[in-house]
Amino acid sequence: MTDMSRTRWITEMGMGVDVRGNDYTKAARRAVSDALRHSSLNFFNAAGKTHDQMHVDVRVGVAEPDKVDCDAVAEEVPYGTVTVTAEIGGLDVRAPTGDGDIVIANAAILVSFDD
Repeated sequence: MTDMSRTRWITEMGMGVDVRGNDYTKAARRAVSDALRHSSLNFFNAAGKTHDQMHVDVRVGVAEPDKVDCDAVAEEVPYGTVTVTAEIGGLDVRAPTGDGDIVIANAAILVSFDD
């Protein structure tokens, strides 16, 4: 959902996996952490913005979105006003031993500022 009074400045993607636990939240947190590790934001002073002014929209795709604790995923983001939405996506892969699926999550982090 795009708010017309905001401008998106950053889009970052990540992937996370839980290999044995069938834990969608763990995979989602790892996907968000992966996306954040790809970012080094150095524009704040030049743009006259602060970390606290960021609106961070986190979208996580997993096979079973209702199994994601969105509040726990939001804890991965250190700054800004954070909103997390889990939606259908990602991939479950049957483990060869039958002791739980491999859960793969994808995350998109969208950062915007008020106009």
